[in-house]
Amino acid sequence: MEGFSSRNDSWSYLAVSGADEQWGLVCTTAGFQNVPPESPYPVSQHPRDYNRISTGRIFNEYQLVYITEGGGWFESASCPRTRIASGTVMLLFPGEWHTYHPDKETGWSEMWVGFRGPVADTVLRSQHFQPSEPLYRIGISETVIGLYREILSHADKQKPGYQQMIAGIIQHIIGHVHYKYHNKAYADNPVVDKINKARLMMRDDLAGNMNVEAIAASLGMGYTWFRRVFKEYTGISPARYRTQLRMARAKELLTSSDLSVSEIAFDLGFESISQFSTFFSKHEGSPPSVFREKNAMLHPKSSQQG
Repeated sequence: MEGFSSRNDSWSYLAVSGADEQWGLVCTTAGFQNVPPESPYPVSQHPRDYNRISTGRIFNEYQLVYITEGGGWFESASCPRTRIASGTVMLLFPGEWHTYHPDKETGWSEMWVGFRGPVADTVLRSQHFQPSEPLYRIGISETVIGLYREILSHADKQKPGYQQMIAGIIQHIIGHVHYKYHNKAYADNPVVDKINKARLMMRDDLAGNMNVEAIAASLGMGYTWFRRVFKEYTGISPARYRTQLRMARAKELLTSSDLSVSEIAFDLGFESISQFSTFFSKHEGSPPSVFREKNAMLHPKSSQQG
């Protein structure tokens, strides 16, 4: 491991084994540094490939760079020159030209982790993350700062399995950034309370005594608008949300209760076994009776010991 540390700065460039690669996500670098006002940037100790700020750089890895103090500027091939404030996470994509630097007047403090692998590709090449939107203003999060510090601790000690531990923490950071950013967009939005109330109403009414149009009306919302904001906030339509709740409850009852299929159908508000079977088969690929039989064979009940 190549690295550097001082009272204010620390970073590491990590070796990766074949066994690490098989995990699907490996960490290549991690660190933090404080850049005081009027200081050169970056510091000269970084390897040459990580050190070309004036002309920009192209990495063969992802990086998550978290600015915790100060401010500066960011630019990439897909994102125009943009102001960076403290509390911003920069997501750098492999193969994407980029450059960033702190303001000379303020400097900044940054934490970063670099990583690559097919797991990262699957998550970060999804619709949730795009090179054209690489900046996530999540504010100052002690949880995220703690996760970066945990990565640095594992990178410093390099105990057996440390790469796998770091891989899990990186995914935690990605999820936390997505969660914080997504919810920040809805901060102080009164519609969120109505969407959450609608979800609670659907969970309490799995039998479907109120359809989604009636739920929207009870909240003082037109259905078209309700459906749009519900999907924007949750990622799925209200009808699909209710369907998933009913399927989850049906599976729970089929696998953990002695209720008959007809009793389960009645409990979930279906008019007949046939209607329930059609619904279940459409979403699961097999009738409820077959699902119950297969689950019973895979997970037989333990016999009682005398």
